[in-house]
Amino acid sequence: MQTKQIDFWQGEFGKEYTDRSIYKSIEEWDKEYVEWYGIAKTTLNEQFLGFLDKESTNILEVGCNLGYQLQGLQAIGFKNLYGIELQHYAAEKARKIQKYINIIQGSGFDIPFKDNFFDVVFTNGVLIHIAPDDLLAFTKEIVRCSKK
Repeated sequence: MQTKQIDFWQGEFGKEYTDRSIYKSIEEWDKEYVEWYGIAKTTLNEQFLGFLDKESTNILEVGCNLGYQLQGLQAIGFKNLYGIELQHYAAEKARKIQKYINIIQGSGFDIPFKDNFFDVVFTNGVLIHIAPDDLLAFTKEIVRCSKK
């Protein structure tokens, strides 16, 4: 599926967005969350997902950009982490920054994993960039590859 939003994010705007989103460390990322929201993102992750088995839970982030959300999950012990990122430039940089996280370049409209593969599939700040007419197709693909 090709949309105006895909064209936009795959272009120069997406590259510039990625370059504005670089943190030196997970601690710097957490510090920004504390400044904005009063709580670290890794603390939120532990509160929301800490009850899951960190050794066996398969997690996918759709629209992972540079993978800091996945790195935050890794920091609290999750092992089986995957990200899919539309922007080729961001996916390449993420693979260099993140260690032991599986990041692929691709679209949330066509997630290249089998049905029911992931225990958790999420997106963080991506849905606002999907045209209303395309939201159903996008979310159906997320549901398809998740264990409901």
